[in-house]
Amino acid sequence: MSSTVRDVMSTHVIAAHASATYKELAAMLRYQRVSAFPVVDEENKVIGVVSETDLLAKEALGGTVPETLRSLPHQRERSRVSGITAAELMTRPPVTIGPDAAVTHAARLMYNKRVKRLPVVDDDGTLIGIVARSDVLSVYSKPDEQVREEVTAELSRGGFLASPGTVSVIVKDGIVTLAGRPETTEAVHDIVAAVRHMEGVVAVRDRLSYPPAPHYAPNPLF
Repeated sequence: MSSTVRDVMSTHVIAAHASATYKELAAMLRYQRVSAFPVVDEENKVIGVVSETDLLAKEALGGTVPETLRSLPHQRERSRVSGITAAELMTRPPVTIGPDAAVTHAARLMYNKRVKRLPVVDDDGTLIGIVARSDVLSVYSKPDEQVREEVTAELSRGGFLASPGTVSVIVKDGIVTLAGRPETTEAVHDIVAAVRHMEGVVAVRDRLSYPPAPHYAPNPLF
């Protein structure tokens, strides 16, 4: 069974209120040892995310003359330089995820959006947790024996094998080696694809024997 965000998220969340000042935000980043955190309103709903990058603009460009500020290509950069509260500095809309989403979806979202963590929100946007890259990668901490048992069960449950025992499963460091001779070539492809997408599987080594192509005798009438 695939893990959900609820299974791996942390419910201890470092969050800032929209009215938090620049100095408060900088102190939070330093003392909490995080690179970003969600910004919430009075109802604890996530309205944005403040990161080190958002705060760094003021340090990097704070001494810039007004003419240069006007020439900055995006309004976002100008607001970072002049902002003094979380509401003014934060990036929005925030990239969030629900607690029942698959861990694989969280990983894909982090990769595509180039973020290190995702605020976890319920249906009305209320903050209930946080999931980090390390949490997502925790699915690979499964013991090899557990992965082997899950792979074997999936092959039997998924109807990939007409005869039990036709495929052997060996797992070492999360790498699954499959050997044996399934009944059809289609079964071989299905087995490898199914195992490759299973949670905790680092890679699949295909040592399966492909059944020979059927030989058809020529029709003597032609």
